[in-house]
Amino acid sequence: MNHPFKLPLLHRSICALCLFSITLLTACEAEHKAQPASTPPPAPTANHTPAGHSVGLGENAMNEADYRRHIEILASDEFGGRAPASAGEQLTVDYLSQAFSGLGLEPANGDSFTQDVPLAWVSASNSPDLVFSGGEGDDLTLAYTENQVIWTRRQVNDAAIDHSELVFVGYGINAPERDWNDYAGVDVEGKTVIMLINDPGFATQDPELFNGNAMTYYGRWDYKLDEAARQGAAGAIMIHDTLPAAYPWSTVSNSWTGPQFDMVLADKGAGLAAVEGWISYAAAETLFAKAGLDLGEMYGKAQQHGFSAIPLDLNASAALVNETETVNSRNVAAILRGSEAPDEFFIYMAHWDHLGTDPTMEGDNIFNGALDNATGTAALLELAKAYASLPQAPRRSVLFLSVTAEEQGLLGSLYYAANPLVPLAQTVGGLNMDGMNNFGPTRDLTVVGLGMSELDDYLMVAAATQERVLEADREAEKGYYYRSDHFELAKRGVPMLYPGGGYDHREKGVAYGMQKAEAYISNNYHRVSDEYDLSWDVSGAIEDMKIFFRTGLSVVNSEKWPNWHEGTEFKATRDAQRTGEK
Repeated sequence: MNHPFKLPLLHRSICALCLFSITLLTACEAEHKAQPASTPPPAPTANHTPAGHSVGLGENAMNEADYRRHIEILASDEFGGRAPASAGEQLTVDYLSQAFSGLGLEPANGDSFTQDVPLAWVSASNSPDLVFSGGEGDDLTLAYTENQVIWTRRQVNDAAIDHSELVFVGYGINAPERDWNDYAGVDVEGKTVIMLINDPGFATQDPELFNGNAMTYYGRWDYKLDEAARQGAAGAIMIHDTLPAAYPWSTVSNSWTGPQFDMVLADKGAGLAAVEGWISYAAAETLFAKAGLDLGEMYGKAQQHGFSAIPLDLNASAALVNETETVNSRNVAAILRGSEAPDEFFIYMAHWDHLGTDPTMEGDNIFNGALDNATGTAALLELAKAYASLPQAPRRSVLFLSVTAEEQGLLGSLYYAANPLVPLAQTVGGLNMDGMNNFGPTRDLTVVGLGMSELDDYLMVAAATQERVLEADREAEKGYYYRSDHFELAKRGVPMLYPGGGYDHREKGVAYGMQKAEAYISNNYHRVSDEYDLSWDVSGAIEDMKIFFRTGLSVVNSEKWPNWHEGTEFKATRDAQRTGEK
């Protein structure tokens, strides 16, 4: 997926947001709609590049002072963590709209820079226990946030499982094209399934099994929950394991508690499992021992082709009491209109949202989201400024799209892909920014999904101007390609790039870059400590933005339509889209 620092959270992911902020916006939104952000965007800094040097004009328009100022404002305590449907959203949307307007860009939605995104949130108002009965010894009661985090995606006031039979379904995968079905021969209708995270390829490191070390979509938590629902399960529980999950338990307890956002579901999610969640690895060991089984042995069995699901002769019970509400959030979008092919578009995108404020926490309770993703949003504004500075508009149009609710499961991009402001068939391609480099210049540029589309060629040429090389994701096992907003457009056929800063620091090498990435995930990812720091070295981010600018400019000044490469799962969709087939 992204920059190595950013671990994009999961399709339909969930976050800890501030209920007070949501209520505040609902109460005052009508009064506040036209109010400007209290801190206006910085006025573009003048550049002195000689006239006629279009690329130089664009590159030099992007500068460190404005970029830092955008991050500082967006990640400030005043913006409250930029939760969707909060007072922080209003400040953010106003800030972005004013910035786009100040650059002379066109609103992308008629006369508006915003696109409404209707959402629904569900939040457990109790702290539900998860209880396992049967087997050896007394009932096993797991405490909320300590050893389990459970929720429901059903948009209802109450959801429960009561003495639901527990079945271990391995990795919870049904992949006919890979001749793999963990549900073969077992009926889980009305039962609770428990399963492992990631997929057998990563577990075995066998390159012939799934995609080997690189996670497939079958390894993703949201796929597993959706598949459990398709199988009729009443409950779906995943075993957290830090290495295959790619994030620690603190990410689970911070990100899957509080309001859980989703699209507004016509049936209120009746077809989903009633209770979903995670249990810690230690809790899973105890649980399997209660069933007379060894968790380590179960890992080994689940990795084997032909695995058969194992009833645990245990029952699971949990009761959720929920608050739920339908709210409105917004994407923000602006257009630089092309000079010759104005109905053809290249998209730059970044999500503006983060995790908001948790009023139940003592001390610092604001998830400022500086790296994730004030940096990407700031880069989007700088790129818009670069294009606005060109003496002549490029051949094609450019859409600058800042989407909401990425942290809640790519919901803003999901909504945009289903309700595009410009036709997807006329969208040539795009580039997503989700966490920018903050530790200095690198020799490489990480591309999550390298080799998937012909857009790589444009990016490679642009990187060569800085004597830099493209590198595939060094952490492919984490499935980053499926974890950020470009994925929703890619699924609909649009070729999308997902580049990020590299690891190979120009002076300190790869080990330093990897260390910085790991430190961010361990210490700051989805924590209140993800705050802007003046000590950041953003020179690498500025270099990356120049590459992104050159890449898009080459596409929009071309007549070519870059496509997905043969064998990529999105190519057939794109081919049909471009030929007008349904």
